[in-house]
Amino acid sequence: MSAPPPVEPYLVTLGDVLAVMAAREPGPFALGTALRLGIAGAESNVAVGVSRLGGSATWIGRVGDDELGDLVLRELRAEGVTTVAARDSAPTSLLLKERRTSTHSRTRYYRTHTAGARLTADDIPEHVVAGAAVLHITGITPALGNGPAAAVTRAVDIAAAAGVTISLDINYRSLLWSEAEARQSLLPLIRRSDLVFAGPHEAALVVPGADGAEELAEGVCDLGPGGAVIKLGADGAYALLDGRPHRQPAVPVQVHDSVGAGDAFAAGYLAELLAGEPPQRRLATAALLGAFAVSTAGDWEGLPRRSELGLLDHHDDIVR
Repeated sequence: MSAPPPVEPYLVTLGDVLAVMAAREPGPFALGTALRLGIAGAESNVAVGVSRLGGSATWIGRVGDDELGDLVLRELRAEGVTTVAARDSAPTSLLLKERRTSTHSRTRYYRTHTAGARLTADDIPEHVVAGAAVLHITGITPALGNGPAAAVTRAVDIAAAAGVTISLDINYRSLLWSEAEARQSLLPLIRRSDLVFAGPHEAALVVPGADGAEELAEGVCDLGPGGAVIKLGADGAYALLDGRPHRQPAVPVQVHDSVGAGDAFAAGYLAELLAGEPPQRRLATAALLGAFAVSTAGDWEGLPRRSELGLLDHHDDIVR
């Protein structure tokens, strides 16, 4: 179940990783549709992004004792992510991605009664969380049920007691719970977090009435965190960190697939945080990873190695 955690400063995260079956071509799902098999999950996407930039990352979760569970663990380990995973008799979660047209995609999640939805507080090893530099959580895991919600709370309890930096991406999913349910569950986590990532609509869930990125960031920080980063898509990001405002423009690229952009942004920021870099460097790398994510296919497959960060400085089709 458990691999030894890294010795160097590392990020730890927890959540559900799904096997993904994605249509290769536009059109409805039908007999003979060609599918690409992969994996995805908000928290594991961040772990992979951090690892590719040379940081250390550990993922905690639960997968089925099946071929798809094997796939999840094999791919995460191949990406340099330390895995602490229980194997479950329930199946590994599944996501189907349909490219209905060339510009419109639809996703269907199969998470009810799956291994990831059976995560519990007992699955959280205290020494792994307490030894981390950063604990990263999202609003997806507590939406999966009482067990996963208790696991997140347990991880936060351990991190807070050990002085571990707590990072939260609100990552609201309307298919998993209502806005009212999300607000009730996330507010206690936000109050205990050191850093919060959110899109404007997500921030407005917990700071009703705020208008604009500046007010949203201030409202989030008023709840307790020392930092709030409002992700603005093509308009970049606005951050309020230890009372100081920062603006980060987006990196202009041709958008191919926007899925996973927020996770990539968080990964870039947190990798630089682990490396001890100042806020502006963290935000610049976050924007770069977001650009890589939207200009390539898949949730995490196109994320760069650190040696590749300069690729988007070139405007030629071929870098020689």
